[in-house]
Amino acid sequence: MNEPLSNEALDRIFREARTHKGWLDRDVSDDQLRQLWDLLKWAPTSANCSPMRVVFARSPEAKERLKPALMTGNVDKTMAAPATAIVAYDLEFHEKLPRLFQAADARAWFAGKPDAIQENAFRNGSLQGAYLIIAARSLGLDCGPMSGFDKEMVNEAFFPEGKWKVNFLCNIGYGDPQALPPRDVRLSFDEACRIA
Repeated sequence: MNEPLSNEALDRIFREARTHKGWLDRDVSDDQLRQLWDLLKWAPTSANCSPMRVVFARSPEAKERLKPALMTGNVDKTMAAPATAIVAYDLEFHEKLPRLFQAADARAWFAGKPDAIQENAFRNGSLQGAYLIIAARSLGLDCGPMSGFDKEMVNEAFFPEGKWKVNFLCNIGYGDPQALPPRDVRLSFDEACRIA
């Protein structure tokens, strides 16, 4: 477990992976989406709170429900993607803590504390959303995460009960390399980091 991954694996997950906007005509199966969840669920969250919830919009009906909430530039790529993960967080995540975190009464840290619930659900749900991207790439899938959508429309269409709230969307499938623009640069270590 202490050996670094191969360069090939690191390239697939990070260095050569791209944010895709164009998609090949290849399906993503229910089994692949289950494998994706079964991989990402092991990554850490604080007190194992695991607040991320996901709706994988694959059917034409689900895509049509999502379509009105998308910014114009995100419509075509989302409609063409084999699956779109609607990455959300659960405002009642703490109700599962007695089962998920048995070392302490972690539920009491959040019960009746809406600010703590919101902050931790969003933070840890965002972490899990990043794990979803890494897990998808690890399984040979490509991703196109995006935030260009009307969150209230998505919440009304997919989470009308109000317990789950959308965080971001992520198209999943097999990206079309011909549709990729040149890769943008990234900040260097010295531009973005300090060692204290």
